[in-house]
Amino acid sequence: MTAHLKAFLQFLALNRNASAHTVRAYDSDLTQFLAHAAAGAGVKVRDLAPAQLDRIALRGFLGDLHKQGKSRASAARKLAAARTFLRYLLREDLIADDPGALVATPKRDIRMPAHLSESEMTALLEAPSTDTPFGRRDRAILELFYASGLRLSELAGLDVDDVNLSANMVRVLGKGGKERIVPFNKTAARAIRAYWPDRELLVQMKARGRRARDPLFVNYLGGRLTVRSIDRLVRRYVAVSSARLGISPHALRHSFATHLLQRGADLRVIQELLGHARLSTTQRYTHVNSAQLLEVYQKSHPRAKN
Repeated sequence: MTAHLKAFLQFLALNRNASAHTVRAYDSDLTQFLAHAAAGAGVKVRDLAPAQLDRIALRGFLGDLHKQGKSRASAARKLAAARTFLRYLLREDLIADDPGALVATPKRDIRMPAHLSESEMTALLEAPSTDTPFGRRDRAILELFYASGLRLSELAGLDVDDVNLSANMVRVLGKGGKERIVPFNKTAARAIRAYWPDRELLVQMKARGRRARDPLFVNYLGGRLTVRSIDRLVRRYVAVSSARLGISPHALRHSFATHLLQRGADLRVIQELLGHARLSTTQRYTHVNSAQLLEVYQKSHPRAKN
C-alpha cells in the first residue's frame, strides 16, 4: 500500500500538474486514512490490501474524524482525497469497484468569511510607519494584498518580473499552476515604488548581479520573505490597528472580495480576480452581503422591529 500511495502522489505531480502544497495535503490526508483502515483491519499500513479500502473503512474514517472534533469541511476534504485515491486504484485495476461513490459527503456548514470593514482596512493599511525601510516594505505588502486579493502563498511567491508598475498589473501563478493577471490600484503602486530603493539595497547586500529569480518582497538578508513571515507581520499590524481577534492574512483576501461585492462588482469578475475554479466558491461572499442587507433592512424598515 505504501508503494501505491507513492505512485499516486507522483501521478498527481506529473499527470495532474498538482503543486507541491497540494501533493503534501493529499499525502497527509491519505496517510491518516490508510492508518485508520490498517488499524481497523489489524495490519500494518504496508500490508494493507487495496480491497480493504472499502465503504466500511471510509465510513469508519469519517466517524473517527467526527469523534476528534474535526469540522465538516475538514472531513469533506479528507473524504475527497480518499475518493481520488480510490478512483486511481480502480483505473489501475487494483480494486473491482469504487467504494467512494457509496459514501455521502458531509454537508458543510456555511460560515461567514472573516473580513474587515472598509474603515478597519484603512486603519490596517496606515499601521506601518513609512519612516523606516521595513515599514515601507510592510505598507507595500498590505496595500498589494488588499488591492489584488492574492492568496498568501501567491503574494510570497511574486518575483520582480511579475509586477508591471506602469500598467498596475501583477502576474500570478495560482493553484494548479494556473496563471492569471490581476490589476491593482495606484495606492498600491505608490507603496511599491516607495519600497523599491530599500529592496534594491537589501538585495545588493546579499549578492552581486541579477539572479534567475528576484523576489519582490525580501527580508533583512535580501532573501525571499516566507509565507510564515508575512503571516506574522500581517497579524502584528492587525493587533496594532484593530481590536478584532482571529484576523489572518486570508481575511484581507475576504475583505477584498466582500468590498467589491458590496460596491456592485459582478460575481464572475470577482471569481476571475480571486482565481477560483468554481463559482460556488465565490458565492459564499453573497452570504456576507445578504447579512449586511438584512441588518440594513431591520434598522431601516418602520415595521421591522415589530
